[in-house]
Amino acid sequence: RGPDICTRRPLVLQLIKTPAAAAAAAPGQPSEWGEFLHAPGKVFDDFDRIRAEIQNETDRVSGGNKNISDKPIRLKIFSPNVLTMTLIDLPGITKVPVGDQPSNIEQRIREMVLQYIREPSCIILAVSAANTDLANSDALQMAQLVDAEGARTIGVLTKLDIMDRGTNALPALRNLVVPLRLGYVAVVNRSQADINTNKSMTDARSSEQAWFESHSEYSEVTKQCGVGNLAKRINVILGNHIRLMLPTLRRQINEALEAKSAELKSYGPALDLDSESARGAALLQLLCGYADRFGALLQGHSEDMPLCELMGGARIRHIFQEVFARQLRQLDPFRELGDEDVRTAIKNSSGVAGTLLIPQEPFELLVRRSIGRLMSPSLSCKDLVHEELLKIAEAAAPKDLGRFPALQRRLAAAVLEYIQVGARVGCAGACKEQVKDQ
Repeated sequence: RGPDICTRRPLVLQLIKTPAAAAAAAPGQPSEWGEFLHAPGKVFDDFDRIRAEIQNETDRVSGGNKNISDKPIRLKIFSPNVLTMTLIDLPGITKVPVGDQPSNIEQRIREMVLQYIREPSCIILAVSAANTDLANSDALQMAQLVDAEGARTIGVLTKLDIMDRGTNALPALRNLVVPLRLGYVAVVNRSQADINTNKSMTDARSSEQAWFESHSEYSEVTKQCGVGNLAKRINVILGNHIRLMLPTLRRQINEALEAKSAELKSYGPALDLDSESARGAALLQLLCGYADRFGALLQGHSEDMPLCELMGGARIRHIFQEVFARQLRQLDPFRELGDEDVRTAIKNSSGVAGTLLIPQEPFELLVRRSIGRLMSPSLSCKDLVHEELLKIAEAAAPKDLGRFPALQRRLAAAVLEYIQVGARVGCAGACKEQVKDQ
């Protein structure tokens, strides 16, 4: 809490209940502590230090001038005084950008919030100020986008202590304003003055209880008042929600387990890799399997051939017999060669002395020029074959190669390098010369 935007990064807070007896049996060990994912192995037993670490980590990623980030901070709290659950604190809606905030700050925060609350397994705590109209609540409006029936949304009302005199939050607590299936809970948090004076959470809860006891209008909804009742209610709702989601979770786990089991089976039997010779034999077996699959795709003997398109050797044959041959048939060998060109070539080859017989040189010159027109379709054919060889190389990788990611990457890179030699800039000229010589 603060005068400006406080939560500028999602805070994933995992509360883990520890046995009270275990904490008492370990002298010198804190009964409550926190651990951050970005600081592994570091224990925070002072909640002021935890608060400062959250602020420092927020500033490290988001900067110190009120900007936001969707990269979460992950914190685990171990305590015998909490209920085991995971809470996610998200930024409140900001409509006017300040500081280093982007111009679309409202849209970015809404997208960030929706990213978390759209999950069906998530319980939404829609926090709204009790001294404002609930019909205008941004939290309730966003909750309704993903939970139209209100089946997993709990309304949390704050700032009851600063409502206008003569008003109260009973209509909302009775679910009469914006109905929610899970209802509403009212809390009274610390004021900014309490935070500035470091008022403890224990004293804050005592003050909250005293405030509700001093306002008799809330006596009929006692079970809906206070942070303690909110925690108990969340725990009960979470338990019911887990029981409701359990069949779906069990089905998803079984499906994932079956998929992984099938994937593991596709990798083949376990390999003996204990010795250097065993690893060499396994490597040779994998490489031979790759070569066999590559050859099978070229020869058309592979069982993985698709039925909807040409692939492998059939595709290469189609390129030569259909695509390349059609381009050659479309060429007119006499389009740029007339009778006058032939006469001129013969005269040029006679030189100054002239000749009685028709020399061979002009015919070779004219034929070379005609053959030169075959260069473009020949290089186009080369590119198509090169592309198909790359597809064959990718499809030839055996499934059991997937259990060796490093080998898979190096083999793919080596084969790709071998096939792409003809397409490199340094070899393009040599390839063209080879086509010319043919």
